[in-house]
Amino acid sequence: MGDRAVRREPATADDIAEMRRLTIEALQCGAFGFTTSRTDSHKTPDGELVPSRDADADELVGIGSALGAVGMGAFGMNSDFDDEDYELAWMTKVARQTGRPVWFLLTDRYEDPQRWRRLLNATHAARAQGLSFTAQIAGRPIGVMMGIGTALNPFTVRPSYKKIESLSIDEQRRLLRDPQVRRQILAEAPSEADVAKLAQFRQAVTRKWDRFYVMGDPPDYEPAPEKSVAAIAAREGRSPDAVAYDYITGGEGQYLYFPVVNYVSGDHAPIYEMLNDPACLLGLSDGGAHCTSIVDSGVPTFMLMHWGRDRSRGPRLPLERLIKRQTSETADFFGFSDRGRLTPGLRADINVIDFDNLKVRKPELVHDMPAGGRRFVQRVEGYETTMVAGTPIFERGEHTGAMPGRLVRAGRESAVLAVE
Repeated sequence: MGDRAVRREPATADDIAEMRRLTIEALQCGAFGFTTSRTDSHKTPDGELVPSRDADADELVGIGSALGAVGMGAFGMNSDFDDEDYELAWMTKVARQTGRPVWFLLTDRYEDPQRWRRLLNATHAARAQGLSFTAQIAGRPIGVMMGIGTALNPFTVRPSYKKIESLSIDEQRRLLRDPQVRRQILAEAPSEADVAKLAQFRQAVTRKWDRFYVMGDPPDYEPAPEKSVAAIAAREGRSPDAVAYDYITGGEGQYLYFPVVNYVSGDHAPIYEMLNDPACLLGLSDGGAHCTSIVDSGVPTFMLMHWGRDRSRGPRLPLERLIKRQTSETADFFGFSDRGRLTPGLRADINVIDFDNLKVRKPELVHDMPAGGRRFVQRVEGYETTMVAGTPIFERGEHTGAMPGRLVRAGRESAVLAVE
């Protein structure tokens, strides 16, 4: 649709027919499905909503019909559910007409704590009608990390901070420690224009100090209320923004953690319920789109550690269920029929883990992207060996140099070295 899409004009019948054709072509070439975004969380750098935000039901059902025509693939969607009945109606229509799996991202919200329960109840209602309808969930809060050099922190929307934001991290830290610069930034109010450009959840970073937490090593992803910036400020008799400022400028690699969703209750109780619900599929995480504010590469390790061994603020989960959630359930749902189990004839993708010594470290900001670009990485410990199709690729944290991985296409199982 070109510029018409950027202007968020409605798709014509011809547009929909072409999008359907392209989706069919993609599925025939090996795509595992189609996903779209209908949330205010996804904006351009100028603050404009992405073109798919207001796509109407005819367009979505039309694209979704491609999955039924090919007989494969899953339809996925992220939505704010401003009109829950409308969203649920077209999603169930896609599931009913195509017979294909339909999934959406399920999270809680600070301003609507019961929304996730309503949506999960609707998911159960659709499944009771025989529809393949699933809520995809995260195993921990989706949270952004904020400090010097990250995509965002509580002060990047203040005028004086913006003047130095393009400098190197070391130079920023040096200037930010200057008492006069500190006073100036703390005296300023956030720029309303810059706040408006942010995704809806990120706008809360300018005010929700009771949901900012300091990250330790290892990081605590279920922090108690007394660890919040607001609580620290109250104990020390300082303002919350002063506490936040002094923390992120106090040393290298000091980041604040802000759980954007899945932390309404201040603990993991809602996530525990979701993880025990058969209508939910574990999988929601950030795959690298927000590489200077989120890193979820450590989530699989976190699931085993936190839910299977270390959780202290509520019940844990059986280790075998956590493994099943992250292997065969995901493989079955998306049609990875050649993997997901330790079974003769399937791929030998195996981790050998020292469970007692499994650790997730504090995220680090590294400069290894093209043109010196930054990204977060999260190192883990406790993996003795990682094998892909039977070939060891990591041994005790060191890469072996082997790279047996190949592009996976739906319906075209790759040659495998099977479990004997």
